[in-house]
Amino acid sequence: MSQEAEVDMKEVELNELEPEKQPMNAAAPLAAAAAGEKNGVVKVKVADDEADAVGGAAGAKFTGLSKEELLKVAGSPGWVRTRWALLLLFWLGWLGMLAGAVVIIVQAPRCRELPAQRWWHQGALYRVSSPKAFRGQAGNASALAAVSERLDYLSSLKVKALILGPIHRNPENDFAGTNLLQIDPTVGSREEFTRLLEAAKKKNIHIILDLTPNYQSQSSWFLPNQSEEVSAKLKEALSFWLKAGVYGVQVHNVQNLTDASSFLSLWSNFTHGIGEDRVFIAGTEASELSAIMSLLNDTDLLSSSYLGNFGKSISSGKELKELVTNYLHAAGNTWSTWTASQLSHLSAYVPTQFLGLYHLLLFTLPGTPIFSYGDEIGLPVQLLPGQPAEAPMLWNEKTLGSYASITPNMTVQGQDAQHGSLLSLFRDLSDKRGKERSLLHGDFLVLPTPDELFAYVRHWDQNERFLVVLNLGPVSQQAQLKVPGSGQKLELPEKATLLLSTQRGIQEGTTLPLSQLPVAPGEGLLLKFPYVA
Repeated sequence: MSQEAEVDMKEVELNELEPEKQPMNAAAPLAAAAAGEKNGVVKVKVADDEADAVGGAAGAKFTGLSKEELLKVAGSPGWVRTRWALLLLFWLGWLGMLAGAVVIIVQAPRCRELPAQRWWHQGALYRVSSPKAFRGQAGNASALAAVSERLDYLSSLKVKALILGPIHRNPENDFAGTNLLQIDPTVGSREEFTRLLEAAKKKNIHIILDLTPNYQSQSSWFLPNQSEEVSAKLKEALSFWLKAGVYGVQVHNVQNLTDASSFLSLWSNFTHGIGEDRVFIAGTEASELSAIMSLLNDTDLLSSSYLGNFGKSISSGKELKELVTNYLHAAGNTWSTWTASQLSHLSAYVPTQFLGLYHLLLFTLPGTPIFSYGDEIGLPVQLLPGQPAEAPMLWNEKTLGSYASITPNMTVQGQDAQHGSLLSLFRDLSDKRGKERSLLHGDFLVLPTPDELFAYVRHWDQNERFLVVLNLGPVSQQAQLKVPGSGQKLELPEKATLLLSTQRGIQEGTTLPLSQLPVAPGEGLLLKFPYVA
């Protein structure tokens, strides 16, 4: 058709009634038509061929395929082959995904089974051998009441238990007058002790009671021929106090107990017979490894002077490394306990400049650390000549008394808000010790270092690894750390993240190179690095 040609158009009338004008019955359209009324007349010109197309489309009716026709088409060979191919592809894909999932599960590293642990394995224990000294010089309340008032403080240290006493009635060397069931009235009353038990339970702090019979004397166990009578008294006391709500019992100076191994095993089994969640602890002044190992399996925890007796004489990391590794090798799979002494304070055995280093050591070795009150602030045990045998706890300036050699920053109050203090270090380490699996029950791997250094890694399965580096030498060192030998599953990264330093104010989170790691004299470093499959 040429551009000049005119299209013959037809007029099409479209009648659109407004809704309000639509008839109410079928006769209305006829009436409207008869009256000649037209509403909404629109004239549109439509091409002839389009009009024909519209008319044809309007007249055609789509019916689709019948059931018989569909079945005939679906049954044709082409469609049958297509359906079988799609079905085969579906099952092949499903089986492929299943096989892939199986391969991933089989090849994925499996988590190690967690070892069975009691609550006394999961954090530090805090020892108050003298509640009177723990009260401090300025205290007016009874010793037991003063201990109850300090439970919030103990909770801030994240310790698992308080080892208290001995506090029972014990006239010196008087077997008949010694009563393991009665509290010394100069310490407090039974009612005050009951309130202490109830308050400690609310704070999730377990109370362990020291029941060493003749603790007022040098002969803690009376005479050797009285062993059976002493054992009978102790069994009665064990039953009485454990049923009263204490979570464990401690006895010390067992090196003076005749046939100690047999008695300790008997008392330990008796304790567990009352409750599996009860602990029995023994303490000994023995420092020889053979004497300690002869008692290790007869009690849940054994505190000794093994580290303390060598503390002031240790001059290198090599010596400390030998002490630790020899102990762990001799103990084998038996749970270890780390402390400087069975009763005394850390400062009596460790030089002042090494106190932070020893805190880091005790908290990160495999085993349970035990501290005496005041160790967290470096409590000095010799303030002035002629002072009481038990050093008073330095709570604040009021407890300083006339001790001119003691400054406010040596007290709990002075160190409480001081960043980088020994107290803040203790709290940080105690918190990490109770949370991290590698520190709770991880493997222990010693790294080769120069003689002045002692370095080791604690690691467990796929958890974060912790690296400890201690410098016991007089000068700074550049540690070049690497895993010893071949065949080790553990690999050290090039760098690790610093968690804390016992001396320097290095910001937590600083990344340090392990090939040239600076360590100041007397400094301990705690670093971490992630598990890599």
